[in-house]
Amino acid sequence: MEIGIDLGTANILVYSKDKGIILNEPSVVALNLDTNDVLAVGTEAKNMVGKTPANIVAIRPLKDGVIADFDMTASMLKAIMKKTSKEVGLSLRKPNVVVCAPSGSTSVERRAILDAVRSFGAKNVHLIEEPLAAAIGSGLPVDEPIANVVVDIGGGTTEVAIISFGGVVTCHSARIGGDKFDEAIIQHVRKKYNILIGERTAEQIKIEIGYAPIDHEELTMEVRGRDLVHGLPKTVTLYSTEIQNALNELLLQMLESIKATLEDCPPELSGDIVDQGVMLTGGGALINGLQEWLSNEISVPVHIAPNPLESVAIGTGRSLKFIDKLQKISV
Repeated sequence: MEIGIDLGTANILVYSKDKGIILNEPSVVALNLDTNDVLAVGTEAKNMVGKTPANIVAIRPLKDGVIADFDMTASMLKAIMKKTSKEVGLSLRKPNVVVCAPSGSTSVERRAILDAVRSFGAKNVHLIEEPLAAAIGSGLPVDEPIANVVVDIGGGTTEVAIISFGGVVTCHSARIGGDKFDEAIIQHVRKKYNILIGERTAEQIKIEIGYAPIDHEELTMEVRGRDLVHGLPKTVTLYSTEIQNALNELLLQMLESIKATLEDCPPELSGDIVDQGVMLTGGGALINGLQEWLSNEISVPVHIAPNPLESVAIGTGRSLKFIDKLQKISV
């Protein structure tokens, strides 16, 4: 059995080459603090975030694309694998696994990923770089000697890489992602309206009325939170222009990473970028108007992957075919 795992900050995806994406669940674990038992993982655990009694916590064991809590990640992987084998009706005994690691991760962080995956009984574990997996999943010809530029905006990190001949030529990783966008929205609502909202509400706001810095027709959204002055529940109306301003700073930092990567590109490959353009993947690629804004800022065509949320997982699974050709990560 061969599977690819996208161990993401926000979601874990499992891909098998026969069945495609067989599991897509949030990277959340619900834990009983009294007994240290894992109560739920994935969607079930995400629904508990911010709604549990004192002895139960819902935590995300991955931060900024790497493992923050090793034991929790190992428990989550075991539970996810059980779920996967139930759904597929297959016994996942000693599978061959390819996992992706962020390109900016250290050898210690990579070792933690390898150990966590081996802990559920994987036979062989290969690591490939996340931008490379995203490029393969987006259908780019990574093994050819032409420049493929990938901007993978995940939950914890944004990876910008130029890939040619099955390897990363130059790469920049910024710890900016969906989580930071949510945080910026929470801070904005707190400062302007004195209202505290949760992470899930912030994510909903980002999806519905979050915009990159482009002109657009103003949208509104009603949001409920806790009034910090009176401590009572309160409803306010948010406008897409104010959310746009709240996200502006982070998007400009992301643009800097893209520009820095393009500046480091060898001149022979720069010509290809003008023709090929840049491929956006990851959940952050779905922010309204991002494609149009980036295209204006860097003056090259910008494309969005066919299914940006699943690109890395699909690429991780497909890379099993030519893992020998790809430049493996040394740990």
